[in-house]
Amino acid sequence: MSPCRTVIIAKAPVAGYCKTRLIPALGPETAARLAAQMLQHTVRTAIAAQLGPVELCAAPHAAHPLWATLQLPEQLEWSDQGEGDLGHRMARAAQRTLARGEHLLLIGSDCPVLTAAHLRDAAYALQRGAAALIPTFDGGYALLGLATMRADLFTDMPWSTADVARITLERLAQAG
Repeated sequence: MSPCRTVIIAKAPVAGYCKTRLIPALGPETAARLAAQMLQHTVRTAIAAQLGPVELCAAPHAAHPLWATLQLPEQLEWSDQGEGDLGHRMARAAQRTLARGEHLLLIGSDCPVLTAAHLRDAAYALQRGAAALIPTFDGGYALLGLATMRADLFTDMPWSTADVARITLERLAQAG
């Protein structure tokens, strides 16, 4: 069985920086507190799945002082997202993980219904196939699992739209 790394793509829960689409309804401070709670839940879930390393791919950077205030588990590994749109940042994390010979579960921190069982099922699917996907009701996805690099899944994608999961599935189908 290939090792499986769970990479959580997350922004630091800083008021006005994260969950900006929620700010009109919640205000910047409440949106940031919600983001922090969802991130902590996601980290606990990923660790509970017991699939292998759990990595927080952080923005703006892993050395931002706010991260230290969140009391995240010590076994969490850290990386920086770097520059570029969401696709560029996720592609770097995917390339780095897959180049090490690990399978990848790429998740965000904003889907609290994603369970350890979902993660285990996706990791199991990667033992039999090249990809796994858990779509969301808004047309995106909560999880993208990869056993091999697929750069086209991260380029020319209309991020934050209702078409992301559909286009991703079409590209995976075209690749066989």
